[in-house]
Amino acid sequence: MVSLIQNVCWKELGVLVAVWVIILTLQIAKNYSTTCSATYWLLNFSQIPVTVGVTSYEAVNLCKGRRKIASKGEAGTHWQVHKLVIYSALGVLAGIVGGMLGLGGGFILGPLFLEIGIPPQVSSATATFAMTFSASMSVVEYYLLRRFPVPYALYLAGMATIAAFVGQHVVGKVINILGRASLIIFILSGMIFASAISLGGVGIANMVKKIDRKEYMGFDDICSYQP
Repeated sequence: MVSLIQNVCWKELGVLVAVWVIILTLQIAKNYSTTCSATYWLLNFSQIPVTVGVTSYEAVNLCKGRRKIASKGEAGTHWQVHKLVIYSALGVLAGIVGGMLGLGGGFILGPLFLEIGIPPQVSSATATFAMTFSASMSVVEYYLLRRFPVPYALYLAGMATIAAFVGQHVVGKVINILGRASLIIFILSGMIFASAISLGGVGIANMVKKIDRKEYMGFDDICSYQP
């Protein structure tokens, strides 16, 4: 039995934390700069080399076999270049969807990990862990901008934590009884379907209301936005 401390890949975790700190610093600095100024765009685009650099570094290590996905065993030691490019692009898509629509990018990362061949239990946990970084970054940023309702957030965080532990316990028991980890896949697909239906329904309802009120539904000038 390996302890939790021994099971943590500290080097990789350190890289993730370093990227988190750098991106958060750039985001905070951007929010205190004049919108659409040279400094604003410099801080915005400075995030690209950081993320692309780290992604490329890890991709090269995977391609050359210096990194491996433990849950895949020997099958996770060598990767083809075109697959790494596709997976990286889908990771970017997950971030864009999460940022634009307020959805957890795990809805894309979860199925992606399953496609790679990662076991459902590991896939679910990894997707959740990955989205923790972007979510926590938003929490810190909005808190500093004084737009973070702390009591409301604490209530939701508490309920979500309880639900996560209960759900993990129940699903674990059911999997042990049925002997089928594929149950996680069905739960994930069901959540994605329900989210898509609800999001689409709310969007259509709001659009109909705006059409009835003859409201403007185009894009606003990005330079008119003030954080």
